[in-house]
Amino acid sequence: MGFWWRPLGVLAGVLLVALFLWAGWGWVAALGFLAGIQAFVMLRRLLQEYRLARWLENPDEVDPPDASGTWGDIFYRLQKLQRRQRASRSELTSALEQFEHAAEAVPDGMVILSRTDQIEWCNPASRKYLGLDCDRDRGQFVRYLLRQANFLEFLDAADYSRRLVCKSPNNRELTLSLQLVPFGEGKKLLVARDITDLERVDAMRRDFIANVSHELRTPLTVVGGFVETLADAHDLKPEESRRYYDIMLDHTHRMQRLLDDLLTLSRLESADHALQEEKVDMPAMAEALAAEAESLSRGRHHVSLRLESDAWLTGNLQEIRSALGNLVSNAVRYTPEGGEITLRWREQGGEGVFSVTDTGEGIAAEHIPRLTERFYRVDRSRSRETGGTGLGLAIVKHVLTRHGARLDIQSIPGKGSTFSAVFPAARLLPALPGENVIPFPERGQAA
Repeated sequence: MGFWWRPLGVLAGVLLVALFLWAGWGWVAALGFLAGIQAFVMLRRLLQEYRLARWLENPDEVDPPDASGTWGDIFYRLQKLQRRQRASRSELTSALEQFEHAAEAVPDGMVILSRTDQIEWCNPASRKYLGLDCDRDRGQFVRYLLRQANFLEFLDAADYSRRLVCKSPNNRELTLSLQLVPFGEGKKLLVARDITDLERVDAMRRDFIANVSHELRTPLTVVGGFVETLADAHDLKPEESRRYYDIMLDHTHRMQRLLDDLLTLSRLESADHALQEEKVDMPAMAEALAAEAESLSRGRHHVSLRLESDAWLTGNLQEIRSALGNLVSNAVRYTPEGGEITLRWREQGGEGVFSVTDTGEGIAAEHIPRLTERFYRVDRSRSRETGGTGLGLAIVKHVLTRHGARLDIQSIPGKGSTFSAVFPAARLLPALPGENVIPFPERGQAA
């Protein structure tokens, strides 16, 4: 009844006035009055309809009409509905903008496809992975832009549980994982994720397992073969059985070294293995390493030491000792008899540099970037003959990385190599005489 009380009240008033006019001046006056009222109502209605139409055509530019009575209620309710719609539209616009900003920030490529596989929208990452541009390719059929046979088969299958692993059409060095996700009414969301690093890690894992298995197979086969021989041969001469035992012991030591290096790498890579800092007397360590080189060489090489700095380092003694010891033992193993090995500790450009130079066979330039990979060998047969595990330089790289240092390798085939551990200036300390923190022998004549 809230709407009807006003028009019914007005109508009752008009009829009451018409009755009074009829009673006083006759029916002509009453009809004239009613006709005038009717004309006024029609003109007012036409005016209000015009104002309403004009407002609805340009609601953002024209002010809402101001009226009283029933038309005032209508205009008020329409204006209230308009404000509600504007608020809803503002919320939807804000939500859409947030979605677009979030989608643009997502590192994965995202493409919205229609029922007919037309591109409706794509984020910036899809340009990097799929070579798509939202402004240029909107409305294009994705199968016309991405023509790889395996992708077209994947798209036609529309299997939302399946993932397609393929190379990026925009960059063949990237490996992508593609997946389709249901999106809205009949639409699909194509998600492209970069799994290059995961593939690389998985390949490294497979290579690592294969390499470890290969490295252990030979000594295990040798030891197992000799054990069977000794078990079946009851009349072996003592010198022959002694030779068998020496070979088995040598291969057992080889397996032990491999396992020790693997445990060292595992410890260095562990996130829980924090770096324990201490003061390291580098001149004393260099002298100890030179003595170690003399011991490993057994007089087959000329070993020299050049101490051009008395600076110390801050770092982990055992890790630095292990890393630099690997450089020294490699030089001894790979330098022919009669060659020269030079150990050198100096400061250069504000950094501390410990280098090992040999006159060995040298290394071709294409091999140098891969020398710190696990089990990578320039000459596999020669490496096994010298007793290397293939993990030494990988350990060196991890130790130096933990200390903010780097490994520099310079080599000329046929002339020799120089392996340098370069420590940052922040780790250098002035000589600390009187502090006996390193269990090295007293300094004597350089080897």
